Amino acid sequence: MFSETILLSLREIRRNLMRSSLTILGIVIGVAAVITMVTLGRGATAQVASDIAKLGTNLLQVRPGQDRRGPGGTHSTGDMFKAKDAEAIAQEIFGLSAVAPIASQTIQSIYGNENWSTTVTGSTNAYLKVSNWLLESGRQFTEGELRSGKAVCILGTTVRNKLFGGQNPIGATIRLGKLSCNVIGVLNSKGQSSFGTDRDDFVLIPLRMLQRRITGNPDVSRILVSAQDGVSTRKVEQDIEQLMRERRHISPGKDDDFHVRDMQELISTMTGTTRVLTGLLGAVAAVSLLVGGIGIMNIMLVSVTERTREIGIRLAIGALERDVLMQFLVEAVVLSSFGGVIGVLLGIAAAAIGATVLAVPFVFDPVIIVIAFVFSAAVGVVFGYFPARQAGQMDPIEALRYE
Repeated sequence: MFSETILLSLREIRRNLMRSSLTILGIVIGVAAVITMVTLGRGATAQVASDIAKLGTNLLQVRPGQDRRGPGGTHSTGDMFKAKDAEAIAQEIFGLSAVAPIASQTIQSIYGNENWSTTVTGSTNAYLKVSNWLLESGRQFTEGELRSGKAVCILGTTVRNKLFGGQNPIGATIRLGKLSCNVIGVLNSKGQSSFGTDRDDFVLIPLRMLQRRITGNPDVSRILVSAQDGVSTRKVEQDIEQLMRERRHISPGKDDDFHVRDMQELISTMTGTTRVLTGLLGAVAAVSLLVGGIGIMNIMLVSVTERTREIGIRLAIGALERDVLMQFLVEAVVLSSFGGVIGVLLGIAAAAIGATVLAVPFVFDPVIIVIAFVFSAAVGVVFGYFPARQAGQMDPIEALRYE
């Protein structure tokens, strides 16, 4: 009996193919929009988490000045750190894998007829470890080079490409401003971050070289700290805060003139924000499903009016009210299900194209596809019930008189 009802529904849909196609258009758009928005949103979330994770594993950043986040928040300045602050953290804090003091300055890099404005970062070999950065070629700094501040450098791939093109830069001498520097290595590429910055556009040199021959001061603008696996970054953060308060002679009750930021917290904040935006976009897209449901109800009401005599004949020869109700209800569900299937296919295709264009991962989630399809079928049930009930409650005599 149910199979016959489905066949009748398919026959009616085929008989009014153009009208049926236009009827399910709202469902198609709604399902496709939900799948596209949610998939792209989850891809963006994954991209943000991946970009922040590339900054380093179990990473904490120590910076001078207070960091007041939130509406109206400000960033106050404080005295710069010194290299001995980083050494104290490495020696006195338990559970650390690496500590890297960092200072940087924008400078013009020159090789032959080529020049490129870039960021020169002064640090130690620990910078490569805390930042999860591998060498593509060449070597790290030696202890002698770090202690003496020798004029050697490691290039990011962007600087290498701008100055050397396809040539091997190892052993070449470049100028950083007026300072000559020997290239000893090239870093692997990390590409652009989701914030649009080029992570490969910098030159790494020994910290003492930067301090003595470029900036002319012993300042350290930030300290990167990497905790060992299994060590609580929250505990490390508290220990660093206590140590730095002691070293900077901050009295009890006074505010810190520095701040420690746990990158895991940043990951949670950023991914949480993108998840909320994804949910909002999905909810907005789902509104078009309701619009499509109203379209189905409207067409089904028209169909009931057009087929009044057919309904009267069925009721007169013994069909029950529930049989007529089921026929029209199944027809509405079949329409919305067709729209759901087409919408799912279009949504997956649009999400794949969008992920490629936006350069975010394509995160295929079968759960959201099932939910979108089930919701589209549910729309057919909800919005098809009233027309179906109206058809089932017709008076056979009045229906047969209808012209």
